[in-house]
Amino acid sequence: MNKVLALFDFSPEINYRIEILAGLTVAIALIPEAVAFAMIAGLSPLTGLYAAFVVGLITAIFGGRPGMISGATGAIAVVIVSLAVSHGPEYIFATVILAGIIQVIAGILRLGKLMRLVPHSVIFGFVNGLAIIIFMSQLNEFKLPTGEWMTGAPLYTLGGLVLLTMVIIWGMPKITKAFPPSLAAILIVFGLVAFLGIDTRTVGDIASIQGGFPPFHIPVVPFTMETFMLILPYAAIVAAVGLIESLLTLNIIDEITETRGRSNKEAVAQGAANITSGFFSGMGGCAMIGQSLINVSSGSRTRIAGIVAAVTLLIFVMFGAGIVEMLPMAALVGLMIMVAIGTFEWASLRTFKRMPVSDIFVMVMVTLVTVFLHNLALAVFVGVIIAALVFAWDNAKRIRARKHIDENGAKHYEIYGPLFFGSVQVFNDKFDVLNDPDEIIINFKESRVVDMSAIEALNKMTERYHKVGKKVYLTHLSKDCRKLLKNAEEIIEVNVLEDPTYKVLVPDSKLK
Repeated sequence: MNKVLALFDFSPEINYRIEILAGLTVAIALIPEAVAFAMIAGLSPLTGLYAAFVVGLITAIFGGRPGMISGATGAIAVVIVSLAVSHGPEYIFATVILAGIIQVIAGILRLGKLMRLVPHSVIFGFVNGLAIIIFMSQLNEFKLPTGEWMTGAPLYTLGGLVLLTMVIIWGMPKITKAFPPSLAAILIVFGLVAFLGIDTRTVGDIASIQGGFPPFHIPVVPFTMETFMLILPYAAIVAAVGLIESLLTLNIIDEITETRGRSNKEAVAQGAANITSGFFSGMGGCAMIGQSLINVSSGSRTRIAGIVAAVTLLIFVMFGAGIVEMLPMAALVGLMIMVAIGTFEWASLRTFKRMPVSDIFVMVMVTLVTVFLHNLALAVFVGVIIAALVFAWDNAKRIRARKHIDENGAKHYEIYGPLFFGSVQVFNDKFDVLNDPDEIIINFKESRVVDMSAIEALNKMTERYHKVGKKVYLTHLSKDCRKLLKNAEEIIEVNVLEDPTYKVLVPDSKLK
């Protein structure tokens, strides 16, 4: 039995009561978001609910991060909305299946390790932007169907219930931790509204969630190259967005729980979940940071809560739609506002005077792109590119050359810092070709030749010395630098004057 538990990262010391209650809380919180995201994509509400069930269940069982919740997300909805409008849901199902295949391949190729390239400033900006989006999305509940803001009694009623929900979630852990505060807040507000007959908006006012078990069917699309080329760009973007959002969420949950998830396993599980979702009438999905934080803050640390949430969601759809549709939206709005407050990295604001200006710029830029474009993948890409350019610029300025002339009259250049495309110009400015002696020794012990621009710079520099009849020796090149330079001989002429076969590591005896 213990071996079976270990297979799914379960432990005999699990608090099953906390896990089950956390799963129930997450299931309730999943419903309005799954419905809303499906409607954003122009699909049936059940398409979002089926995706939340299928994706949530498979990733909960086989994913790389116990405690993380997956389901239908707004990031996916934004990507597929144009395809849904122009070609209909069948093409969406086919796109989700192809996206899942791409994600499985990414996991098998262990591309999850690329998350190491995402700087902390980008993660801060991503999280803060997501928190602002979660908060702003809740403000829509304070609007009338006509788009105008509520006034009078309806506003006071909704605001009061939202505030009550938030106070319960904030205050209950100070009294007892035996029951998830989020679930307690939902039940208390639900009971209050039902007992007093308070007129306020409910889940059923958004859309009906009544349905059956997700139906299996193969997407009804032409199996042609034209169809493949049509859905491929959407599938690639869905796959990338899903992986980026999931792996960033995984890192956040890692920090909160002080444990380590497995990014490549999560990529494979998410891909399998999306493939299955496409065959079971779902819009696909990925990790949901809001619901994941609800789950973790409720005390869940295992896969059980995610499994319970997915199964409970299906039970609600099949048998409990009438009750769930009576839940007041005010309770869910209050819950999500507390999630937004908890998601925001308040510590990042206190580091403004301590962080480098470049990191602050990256963090703010990622936050703005996330908030205003609602494109999480683009926000992360922008942040990584800016951070990389800043890093390249900083390193370009750090290349230095210490110079001296030995007893034999040869001039030594001791290079410090990486030689790459950004530092080539500074590197070239270090040399005085016309006034240098006849022998030049360039020492790379504290430097590295990084790329093709660096090789070209060495080529041109030795050419300049060759034209005035002077000799150049390159010394202490590392093995990887020598290999890079040797490989470049096929496409560029590398000018090391004393050795046409480019044995660049000159013996020390030759230099004495």
